[in-house]
Amino acid sequence: MKIQVKRALLSVYDKTGLVELATGLANGGVELVSSGGTAAALDEAGLSVTRVEEVTGAPEILGGRVKTLHPGIHGGILARPGHEGDAEDLDASGIEAFQLVVVNLYPFRETVADPDATEKEIIEKIDIGGPTMVRAAAKNHAFVGVVTNPGQYEAVLKAITEGGLDDDLRRDLATEAFFHTASYDAAIVGWLGRDLVLPYRHHSSLRYGENPHQEADVFFEDGSKPWWLDARQHQGKEMSFNNLADADAAWSLVHASVPDISVAVIKHTNPCGFAYHDRVEEAFQRAWDCDPVSAFGSVVAINAKVDTETARLIAERFIEVLICTSIDPDALAILARKKDLRVLEAPAPDPRPVDFRSIDHGLLSQDRDSDFGEKWESISNTAPTPGEMSELSVAMSVAMHTKSNAIVILKDGAAVGIGAGDQSRVGAARKALAQAGERAKGAVAASDAFFPFRDGLDLLAGAGVTAIVEPGGSRNDQELIDAANQHEVALVFSGVRHFKH
Repeated sequence: MKIQVKRALLSVYDKTGLVELATGLANGGVELVSSGGTAAALDEAGLSVTRVEEVTGAPEILGGRVKTLHPGIHGGILARPGHEGDAEDLDASGIEAFQLVVVNLYPFRETVADPDATEKEIIEKIDIGGPTMVRAAAKNHAFVGVVTNPGQYEAVLKAITEGGLDDDLRRDLATEAFFHTASYDAAIVGWLGRDLVLPYRHHSSLRYGENPHQEADVFFEDGSKPWWLDARQHQGKEMSFNNLADADAAWSLVHASVPDISVAVIKHTNPCGFAYHDRVEEAFQRAWDCDPVSAFGSVVAINAKVDTETARLIAERFIEVLICTSIDPDALAILARKKDLRVLEAPAPDPRPVDFRSIDHGLLSQDRDSDFGEKWESISNTAPTPGEMSELSVAMSVAMHTKSNAIVILKDGAAVGIGAGDQSRVGAARKALAQAGERAKGAVAASDAFFPFRDGLDLLAGAGVTAIVEPGGSRNDQELIDAANQHEVALVFSGVRHFKH
């Protein structure tokens, strides 16, 4: 069933596209009813408009806080044509029905985000009449279309000119309207207290989850601009659940506080390679060489433009996803023969202020781990050289992005061994050293948490590692310091632990 629009109520804060919409409605013979600044804007555009106070017979009161909260408005929105009693009620009260409600709300989130906004100003941006009209129209979507976003104007106007608003469109508009008010209320709840309402929009269904028997979808937080939403995919199959998880881990790592051009090779959200260099192809090759076996079928992130030389190296390997800042057209042509390779150009990630983890019917919430440690302290007889200190900083940055327990061995700007996700710290050290082999000689190492015993440090120092950074804070710290002095290696305490579960 199509609903023909004869009467529309317009009350918007964001007036983008308002005049164009109202002009189209007026040209189609639709009566325009409006209030406040919206009515003034329509008047200025030379459009005939009936003001809300003419409909209600009551002026705005309380400084504009009350103007649409009236039976003359809400009776017109909630009326059900053909419903027993509704027509009689409308006639008795002299109320006319609306078939279209166009409302968007006061900018609450934007006001909260303004550091100069006072509590009084924020309170006044809590819309009351707007959400009430939106919810009323959405409830009555069998007979009323509700529009909450200027981006909907074109489709709505087209539908009206083609005979009316059909059932599917009205239902879609109502769904968006209820989400709109839910997201708005979520922002208010978050500002007022510690309860949490998470408004996430459905982006797409995925082929499956971590495994083929699991259904999966991807959502994004309302009002946010995640990097993957604006990423441009040039080729390859659609991104999967695992692709997105690994890609996010990789893209976050190469945009952490590391120097120059960075390349991360990620498998199961853990780095199996990382390097930085002033030449992209060199950074890629060094990152790949950390653990070529684990890198098979990996996700690679490069925070720079991919050139033809790097593309040739990539084309020789099996990589699931390549994410980069930009890509040379000739490089893209080289990669085109790898038809299954997903190639994405993406903007930098917006660091999340809060991380969430689901548990049984619950969520864990924490601040994002971004504290690198303000003061690193060299506590051994041997102090790290400036070059070693720089390398230790990069190694710790990689360790922060690696599942605990984590040990990262780095040499000449490239990870040569990464021990990730081990249940013991000495086990993580053994894994990292097994990858590094002879490359451990003259390298530095970072541990995401303190060494509880000297065994891990003994292994690293015995393999030729010359400098180590760890948070410190163990009751056996002195034992670690004594071991470092015995091996004549530099030991630095960062003061900050970086567990990543």
